[in-house]
Amino acid sequence: MAHMVPYPSSAFVFPYRSPTVPLPFPYHSPTIPLPYTARFSLFGLRFAFFSYFCILILNLRDMTDQQYREEILRLKQEKNAVILGHYYQRHEIQALSDHVGDSLALAQRAQEATADIIVFCGVHFMAETAKILNPQRKVLLPDMEASCSLAESCQGPDFAAFKAQHPDHMVISYINCSADIKALSDLICTSGNAEKLVRSLPEDQKIIFAPDRNLGGYINRVTGRNMLLWDGVCTVHDAMQAEGILKIKATHPDAPVIAHPECNPALLAVADFIGSTKAMLNYIEKSDSRKIIVATETGILYEMRRLRPDIEFLTLRDDKSCACDDCTYMKLNTLEKLYLCLRDEQPEILMTPDMIEAAKRPIVRMLDMSKQLGIIK
Repeated sequence: MAHMVPYPSSAFVFPYRSPTVPLPFPYHSPTIPLPYTARFSLFGLRFAFFSYFCILILNLRDMTDQQYREEILRLKQEKNAVILGHYYQRHEIQALSDHVGDSLALAQRAQEATADIIVFCGVHFMAETAKILNPQRKVLLPDMEASCSLAESCQGPDFAAFKAQHPDHMVISYINCSADIKALSDLICTSGNAEKLVRSLPEDQKIIFAPDRNLGGYINRVTGRNMLLWDGVCTVHDAMQAEGILKIKATHPDAPVIAHPECNPALLAVADFIGSTKAMLNYIEKSDSRKIIVATETGILYEMRRLRPDIEFLTLRDDKSCACDDCTYMKLNTLEKLYLCLRDEQPEILMTPDMIEAAKRPIVRMLDMSKQLGIIK
């Protein structure tokens, strides 16, 4: 009779999030009669798969939105975290954020943050900016895939070569760019302060403006400058068409059109007001209009409706010919990802000290100049 050996108690472990449960069956040993092993393995296999699927079902049971909110608030307090949310985020993310704002306001909040953890609900370059301004804090981004089409349109090596061709030019970069581009810049700007920053510079100062040709072109037109523009765009704002806006205007002739300067020149030409997200919010707060046509990313409608529930806000979606005013990158952040981000403290923004120092100088210069010009306090 063949010698019987005990089978290993942990021959194989299925991967899943709950505590591991070993499968109670052996690998085949030539010292064990095959029929015996097969019978025992079949029993163990059935038992293991039954256990596995029971745990899997329990583990994958969805939490409700309310449960996510409660857990996020609990973890935020437990871990001494602050949540920064951009105006373009999903409404449920904005509702949970400690501070909601545009790029300029959130950069300032990131610089002033004293919490141990900064969770940035926005896109990658925004979380990078928070890390640059407050490197001693742990900075988290709920979804590391939350990129930006405008930032992606300007890569470091390409821009460095472009800059080298114009050594007598000062570089002003829109904050919607990577840390690599910030490190190559002399001054950073936002859509809220770009015009005033450019006007404050000597008129004979030669300037490269990157990466948004639409915003740069708008600043050229209103200031009379002739800045050299990098050929990049936000694909969301650039895709919005004047024809769609005019169709809505034809049905609602009394509704003013407000637009973000990242929109293309043709659309800006039919706008009654052009400004940053914060400037548009200031406009609607003071407006006497009962309807307003909005040309920017739809996330801002949450704050607009909160501030002015009496106004009907119309977008290109109302024309039913375009669903182009949603940024898929901004909408990647969800309650579930925010919860997991706080729970696991991942994904984390990591940068080298040299990159942080190089990218920080033009951002700090922007904040200092903005205070001097009375743009921020």
